[in-house]
Amino acid sequence: MRKLVILSLLVSLTAYKGTAQKEKKESFEINKTEAEWKASLTSEQFYILREEGTERPFSSELLNIKKEGTYVCAACETPLFKSNTKFDSGTGWPSFYDYIEGNVAFSTDQKLGYTRSEEHCATCGGHLGHVFNDGPKPTGKRHCINGDALKFIPAE
Repeated sequence: MRKLVILSLLVSLTAYKGTAQKEKKESFEINKTEAEWKASLTSEQFYILREEGTERPFSSELLNIKKEGTYVCAACETPLFKSNTKFDSGTGWPSFYDYIEGNVAFSTDQKLGYTRSEEHCATCGGHLGHVFNDGPKPTGKRHCINGDALKFIPAE
C-alpha cells in the first residue's frame, strides 16, 4: 500500500511539472524553431540570444562605435537603443542609460544566486543582457548589453 501511495505521488508531481512548463512558455511576435534560429544566427548570436549566454567582456566591435544611429536586435532587427544613450561604463559591454520604449521586455533572473533584471527583445524574446541601477543621469540605469545581441544601423 505504501509503495502505491509513493508511486501515485511521483506520477502526480511529474504531471504537474509538465503543465507548469507549458504555462510558463512565452509567445512573441516572431517565433522560430531552434533549428530556424540556428540557421539564421551565428553560433555566438545563438548562444547569447537563444541560450541566454554572455560574451567575453571587451570582445564586442560595438564598444568603440561613436557614430549616430540605432542599435537593433541581431535576430529580428527591432530597434532597441539609440546611439545618443550609449556611454562607456568601463565594464566591457555596450552600455546604454535608456532603451526604446515598448521594444525591450524585462524579466527576473536568479541564475547567479541573486536577483537581476534581465532584458529581452520584446519582438522575438532574444536575450540581450541585464539592467542595473548604477548608470548615469538622467535615468540612473545601466543597460549592460551583449554586443553580439545587437546590430548597429548608422543614421542616414
